[in-house]
Amino acid sequence: MERKLRWGILGAAKIALTKVIPAMRRCRWCEAAAIASRDPERARRAAGSLGLERAYGSYEELLADPDIDVIYNPLPNHLHVPWSVRALEAGKHVLCEKPLGLSVEEVRRLIETRDRTGLCAGEAFMVRTHPQWLRVKQLAESGAIGPLRQIHAWFSYFNRDPSNVRNVPEYGGGGLMDIGCYPVFLSRFLFGEEPRRAAAWMDIDPDFGVDRYCAALLEFPSGSCVFTCATQLAPAQRFVLFGERARIEVEIPFNAPPDRPCRIVIDDGSDLSGASGRVEELPVCDQYTIQADEFSLAVLGRRGVPVPLEESLRTMAVIEAIRRAASGGGKEPVAIP
Repeated sequence: MERKLRWGILGAAKIALTKVIPAMRRCRWCEAAAIASRDPERARRAAGSLGLERAYGSYEELLADPDIDVIYNPLPNHLHVPWSVRALEAGKHVLCEKPLGLSVEEVRRLIETRDRTGLCAGEAFMVRTHPQWLRVKQLAESGAIGPLRQIHAWFSYFNRDPSNVRNVPEYGGGGLMDIGCYPVFLSRFLFGEEPRRAAAWMDIDPDFGVDRYCAALLEFPSGSCVFTCATQLAPAQRFVLFGERARIEVEIPFNAPPDRPCRIVIDDGSDLSGASGRVEELPVCDQYTIQADEFSLAVLGRRGVPVPLEESLRTMAVIEAIRRAASGGGKEPVAIP
């Protein structure tokens, strides 16, 4: 077997330390080899606790390391495109956390850099390669629930920490960017279409200036998606697809557990208590392990990037339409690039 691709982690974000790097220990095609932080001691502690070979006290040092093939970028949202551009220009492939950028124009800038450098770049929507979502997509396309007409989604948690990047508008904070991007991305994936119009309502936190509640409606050619995301409500996740004959409910849609099977329910509604539901269990897996290996296979030229930047551009166009609709109080056309 050829050597594993060596990944460098840009920053010591919580998702990297608690989810992505531990999951990469089980990867077949890649390994986490180095981490960089603007705090050298923090980088050393992270490398020591996670078994990484190298720790750097600046992002520039990591990008200059000739032994690093791929950069994983989990920095705050406003640093996604700037540092992903710098990584590509340093000759590194890049997997960048969602949401990829702050605007359509930012994503265009990253696409231009990718095309100019000829390297791989993608967005880290780990749901795209998780077996439960591949199965849901298969069921929806097979006609198992009849034509897909409606998607209802909910994603919420509670966070009033003023120092948290999600509560800083200049850093791309707010619920729509942080978690609302999931139903936007998944509804496009499941319908296999782009929405034509968006309607939305937002409540802006008076202290932080970011959206703490957002309710949106996306109108697709074949149906619609209605979702709510909130950063100051009790934690909850829900995702339901409604067809003309049955529905599919994903038990834990976004933070899929890595240590037990995931479950989806297919129910024709013949018993409103839920007794008519048929449960499917998916084998235990870690979506972050799968994500890293799938992107590595794209770097190796064996398949396409799971979430290419063109997909990110369209997702961002929908997010911008939702913002315009919320500020204007009405429906807003979606201008897909």
